[in-house]
Amino acid sequence: MAESKPDISFIGLGAMGFGMATNLVKRGYKVTGFDVWQPTLERFQAAGGSIATTPAEAVKDKDYCVCMVATAQQAQSVLIEGDNPALPALPKGATLLLCSTVPCEYVQGLEKQLSELGRGDIRLIDAPVSGGAARAADGTLSIMAGGSDDAIETGRFLLQDMSDPKKLYIVKGGVGAGSNMKMCHQVLAANQILAASEGLGFATHLGLDPHFASQGILKSDAWAWMFENRLPRMLDPEFKPVASALTIILKDTSIITSEARRAGFPTPMTSTAEQVYFSGLGRGYGPDDDSSLIRLYTEGKGRIGPVKGLAESDEEKLALVIGLLKGIYLCSAAETIAFANRCNLDLDQVFDLCINAAGGSAILQTVGPEIIKLCRGQQLSAGEGESFGKLVQGLQEAVEEAQRLKAPVYLGSQALILTRLAQQLAPEAAGNASRAIVAKVWGL
Repeated sequence: MAESKPDISFIGLGAMGFGMATNLVKRGYKVTGFDVWQPTLERFQAAGGSIATTPAEAVKDKDYCVCMVATAQQAQSVLIEGDNPALPALPKGATLLLCSTVPCEYVQGLEKQLSELGRGDIRLIDAPVSGGAARAADGTLSIMAGGSDDAIETGRFLLQDMSDPKKLYIVKGGVGAGSNMKMCHQVLAANQILAASEGLGFATHLGLDPHFASQGILKSDAWAWMFENRLPRMLDPEFKPVASALTIILKDTSIITSEARRAGFPTPMTSTAEQVYFSGLGRGYGPDDDSSLIRLYTEGKGRIGPVKGLAESDEEKLALVIGLLKGIYLCSAAETIAFANRCNLDLDQVFDLCINAAGGSAILQTVGPEIIKLCRGQQLSAGEGESFGKLVQGLQEAVEEAQRLKAPVYLGSQALILTRLAQQLAPEAAGNASRAIVAKVWGL
């Protein structure tokens, strides 16, 4: 006779949480859900779940709890500080999976707080997820899980039933390591979401047809998963459907830059992206799809007086756009891997996650392993692929053309500064050096 599955409590039934919880219901678990929004509870009940009116009621007599609220503040409320919180009602030895995207500092503080409150018996797993609502509902998420060996083994079956078998990452380093790994991936996500708008916006200023430009980009070594994913919505006049609101990636950039400041680590690319996101937020774009930020790049076209660039043919103009994007992707890859190195993460594991998830790009695929070599003090390969000097030249030509056209290229300008700094820090960068040499700017 098959072993019966344990009852599960699930706190937070938003876009991701609802899919995750209903996936568990479909897999034969009895799931009791809690959410502050009554219509969501009704939907979950219609999908076969049980519902509770408080976190405490949801977790009562359940040895496993999944928490998937939006922020650290919400997690603190439903678990400890709010009305009828979960913590006092969790059974002794319960396993708590915190799947929300929160700062490492928060989840490590939560582990300490559990002990101080006399609940050190709770097995806490730091398990942020990635993949979107559709993969949540299919049980094929990417999950980055950190915790004690005992906690991970106890909760492994649940992690497996919510994730793609190839995308469950058990991250060494205990509680906080999972959040750090998710954070480092989001460095790529934050930069490449905005780069999609910057690249296509620049193409518009150059006078390129956006469909022609985008197809050229997708077929080049400036391909990125985020560009391909956001493209249909960037080309839609109303940037619909809304798949990922600006406020979502802005939450991630806040985690990245705050944790970087706490660690004394520079994140010039992500910090630049964050400032541009703030500009979009100030224009009321917060609830809109993040692809709509192309408006920030195109709003000035035709309003700035006569301008004229040097590029004449469509091929020359497309090459400038590709040069801009390659420079951005290179610097965001270096910032990601250098930050992961600072966080003492397994760099091979980080690379595997990023290249197979939303942070993937052709540049990361080819240059990422070289940057990892630099982190490990190994000799870089010379003469393979495009040289660093050639990439910098292409990036500079793009930024100079954007200046002639009075077109904003926030990330491209920052990337050019960083690549020039790398050339000053590493004299060998002037020759046929590997593009990975740019990571020296981050102290590698």
